[in-house]
Amino acid sequence: MQTSYQFTIGLNEVGMEHLDLVGGKNASLGEMIRNLTPRGIAVPDGFAITVTAYRAYLQHNNLEAKIHEIISSIDMSNLISLRKGGTQLRQLIRNGRFPQAMEDEIKTRYAALSRQYDQDATDVAVRSSATAEDLPDTSFAGQQETYLNVRGPEGLLESIRNCFASLFTDRAISYRVDFNFNHFDVGLSVCIQKMVRADLASSGVAFSLDTESGFRDVVVINGSYGLGELLVQGAVSPDEYIVFKPALEKDFEPIIEKKLGRKDQKMVYGDDPGQLTKVLNVQREARDRFCLNDRQVLRLAEWVSIIEKYYSEKRGSWCPMDIEWAVDGLSNRLFIVQARPETIHSQRERDKFVEYTITKPAPQDRIVRGIAVGDKIASGKVVIMYSLDGRDGSRDGIEFQAGDILVTDMTDPDWEPIMKKAAAIVTNRGSRTCHAAIVARELGVPAIVGCLDATSILRDGMAVTVSCCEGDVGFVYQGELPFEKAETSLKDLPNVSTPIMLNVASPELAFKFSGIPNAGVGLAREEFIINNYIQVHPLALLQHRELNDAGLTERIKELTRGYESEEAFFVHKLSYGIAKIASAFYPNRVIVRFSDFKSNEYENLLGGKYFEPKEENPMIGWRGASRYYSEEYQRAFGLECKAIKRVREQMGLTNVVVMIPFCRTVSELLKVYSVMESYGLKRGEDGLEVYLMAEIPSNILMADEFSQHIDGFSIGSNDLTQLTLGLDRDSALVAELYDERNDAVKRMISMLIKTAKKHGVKVGICGQGPSDFPDFAEFLVKEGIDSISVTPDSVLKTLRVLGKNSKKAVPEAV
Repeated sequence: MQTSYQFTIGLNEVGMEHLDLVGGKNASLGEMIRNLTPRGIAVPDGFAITVTAYRAYLQHNNLEAKIHEIISSIDMSNLISLRKGGTQLRQLIRNGRFPQAMEDEIKTRYAALSRQYDQDATDVAVRSSATAEDLPDTSFAGQQETYLNVRGPEGLLESIRNCFASLFTDRAISYRVDFNFNHFDVGLSVCIQKMVRADLASSGVAFSLDTESGFRDVVVINGSYGLGELLVQGAVSPDEYIVFKPALEKDFEPIIEKKLGRKDQKMVYGDDPGQLTKVLNVQREARDRFCLNDRQVLRLAEWVSIIEKYYSEKRGSWCPMDIEWAVDGLSNRLFIVQARPETIHSQRERDKFVEYTITKPAPQDRIVRGIAVGDKIASGKVVIMYSLDGRDGSRDGIEFQAGDILVTDMTDPDWEPIMKKAAAIVTNRGSRTCHAAIVARELGVPAIVGCLDATSILRDGMAVTVSCCEGDVGFVYQGELPFEKAETSLKDLPNVSTPIMLNVASPELAFKFSGIPNAGVGLAREEFIINNYIQVHPLALLQHRELNDAGLTERIKELTRGYESEEAFFVHKLSYGIAKIASAFYPNRVIVRFSDFKSNEYENLLGGKYFEPKEENPMIGWRGASRYYSEEYQRAFGLECKAIKRVREQMGLTNVVVMIPFCRTVSELLKVYSVMESYGLKRGEDGLEVYLMAEIPSNILMADEFSQHIDGFSIGSNDLTQLTLGLDRDSALVAELYDERNDAVKRMISMLIKTAKKHGVKVGICGQGPSDFPDFAEFLVKEGIDSISVTPDSVLKTLRVLGKNSKKAVPEAV
């Protein structure tokens, strides 16, 4: 390496082989500038202050002995001692002076960078880059400081001194102790990088995997307006986009989810040299728009995938990446400003499945909810903290005890010594990629962020249970509830001859469940997505202006912000939910059942009371197929068809199979087909398969006729038992008679399997019976059923039951 400089080096001159010289952040930036900018990935240029310069600075100011002395005096188990020692160390380093040769060299480099951008004194980001940072097994992310919009040589020198000092922030000292790094073996470099004018546009973070489950086939992007510090701090709720990697290289729309964040504040450039940045409120009109358009999302996802592939090849094994990006508001160009290896899921054992379950959750005891981070549960005593310096002067962090539940507005890196003592963390603000979420994952503790009002609802000393095991929403329960932890080695599971599929209700859990041995999804219910993601009766959504209900209209307006119309909201939301499940299990079949709400359940949706009849027995009334072709509901069913069409044709997820529930006659089936075709869904076109839910005796008795028009049956044993035995499955008065193992029900199932096989039509079952009753599972296998679909918590139990007499491996798909 040839250079005339002693203390600085251009980013385009370094790579990962120079980690000891320029630290993890600079080494990674240099690696991308040298090897990935030729492939079209834009990275702002700059230079690095080397570790050699840092050590020369310490030596020039005779600081090494003093640092040793202060470090030795700190009691690492005492937060007050840590804070006092850290303050002394930082002040000591900030008060130092640069050697003249170093100062001149930095100014010369900065002047050259400014000329490169045709400016007298360009704006730069000054970022710390430690030699023990951004490594594949330890991230040290956020341990040192960053200064944005630094302009002019004197401001640059001051920011560099502050970065040198930040090697000894309280959290950095504590972190090094936790990971057994010697304080004096870690060196600090500083990155001087041309600023991207994200203050005029947007910025954020992106991960080349799902941050909660570790699912590999997606890119997760978070973004908000302005400079990225507020997002990292958790001060804003960002937009979120999920992109399905396998579809990126094909002619499809691989965005499988978009969520609009609040984005109510943004950080921008300050007005004078003494104010580097300031925070402004975002206008409502801008908040109601996504901060990235689809073209930018896809470009960013493509870059993230390229970066992941490059680092994985260089490392020789999978290397998921944690990336920071920014859009320049002057040029509208996208830039990558940082990339580091993700250090949580890349280190996780892949052959174990761990599941936490509250044994008797009580919804009425849920007192706070927010965004779940991780999938664990913890109980403890609430300790509310507003700052590390005390609340109204009455509390100090030293009062926080190991095992307490930390409840606060939001955290920043200074909170890490407290956070590592916490059994769980709950914050008012934040997102999946805020500081509290990142540290919680690294520490392996459950956290709920973005709760809005946790510090108001919870009280000091209150016993609570923090649950992150129930999907993307986390709950704080009152009291210490009993819970179980089940850990299974996937290596020990038996092979079986009958494919085991999953019943998956929640799209948010699909990525996690895809890690369980399976042959696809035998039942994905649209009702869950409609109830939780759409919340409005589809007819109320389409006709609310005619109802003269101002409250309903206002609520729908709030739900649909960011979408061009109410119809677009329904179709996109439903398609995102379906696509998330379909992508998690791609390319295996995912059987999606059209909505099967009963009239009383539809009535509970927003606006449902205006469109639903009063039925004496909704269980056997206006449900399933009979709705789809009716004049009253046909338009709403059309929205479901459009969502399926979008998932299959635009997103390319052709593994989606549709299923028609509660179809009483063949003529009904043909009427449904006619409506489907009018909305662009035709059986057999582009490989579309249609299954029938076999849950009515007529489905069994007329199986010969039904088989002429479908691709498969899926036995709904709950309704089939109810209608075969003539009892209400919800009635406690006849509960003892309800048993799918009744001979009449088994005879029905046996008849269906024989008829389906005669016609070459697939037949499976989706229900709890096979896992609850080993003899029932054995009966189904003996009869020759093609697949058994169970809930994820029953898979392991079912495999063990079926594995007793099976030697054949589970097929890839059914």
